[in-house]
Amino acid sequence: MMRILPNRRRMAVVLLGAIAIVGCCVAYIQLFLTRPIGKGPAGPAVDRVAFEAIRTDRRILLLGAGDSITAGLGARSPDHSYFNRLVKNPEDEFPDMQGICLSKVMPNLETRNLAISGSTSLMHLDVLKRSLEKQDPEVFGIVVLTTGGNDLIHNYGRTPPREGAMYGASLEQARPWIPNFESRLNEMLDLLNERLNHNCLILLADIYDPTDGVGDAPSVYLPHWSDGLKIHAEYNQVIHRCAQERGNVHLVPLYEMFLGHGSHCRQFWRDTYRSEDPHYWYFKNIEDPNDRGYDAIRRLFLNTLVDALRSAEVWDTSG
Repeated sequence: MMRILPNRRRMAVVLLGAIAIVGCCVAYIQLFLTRPIGKGPAGPAVDRVAFEAIRTDRRILLLGAGDSITAGLGARSPDHSYFNRLVKNPEDEFPDMQGICLSKVMPNLETRNLAISGSTSLMHLDVLKRSLEKQDPEVFGIVVLTTGGNDLIHNYGRTPPREGAMYGASLEQARPWIPNFESRLNEMLDLLNERLNHNCLILLADIYDPTDGVGDAPSVYLPHWSDGLKIHAEYNQVIHRCAQERGNVHLVPLYEMFLGHGSHCRQFWRDTYRSEDPHYWYFKNIEDPNDRGYDAIRRLFLNTLVDALRSAEVWDTSG
């Protein structure tokens, strides 16, 4: 017996050590590598009563502009892009959103989407100049615009940083490019107002962060970028300033809404953790939303539009 007990103790120690190692591996995978998408609705609720109060018989043009978010890359089907969901409910719409789409409350709605996947703000200005003609004064414009995100990430550091493909740049390198972006964005907004006869609302989204504010690009399988968060913050400040300077431009806070739904969505100790929906909202290419992300974006744009129409008093939304 005296010889057997030490062997049993050693076996017990080895077994416990193996269990601990396996447990640590499982915990690491679950907390750092696993990114479940989840099921069901995502994002904020939309108040049906408030939404129905924006009903109008006016001629409305819903105009999409910008990059792949507005183009819909990453959605399960074209019907599930946020732009198309704004217009019409998909066949498999969630119960809480049935009937909450612009075609239900704007019978004279026209739509046009000029957004291009992979495009940068340099392209967006050019597209608007070439493709958006002067509209009839009777048309009221609702513009949804996502821009600037591809300026930051294009080429993912595979080539030296440059304007429109800034990945890997230092803040000092990016200093001239940031005011250039502000100038382009101001020109875009002025052009939209001019072509829409200053008879429009512009919903301008800021830029989300797949690292949930941590800035560890390798967590989304990209090269390290030491100044990435600083440059990202500068771009968002530009977007916020441009929105604040115009009464008919309204910020759509994608950055805030997507925090906690990126690469650290499972890490419950972080301030960004969303216990009600600790799931990943990004597509496999990292830079675009997945289907649930597009559902959340659609809801956020609708809520922003309802608030904007109420504050602008362009027609009676008292219900």
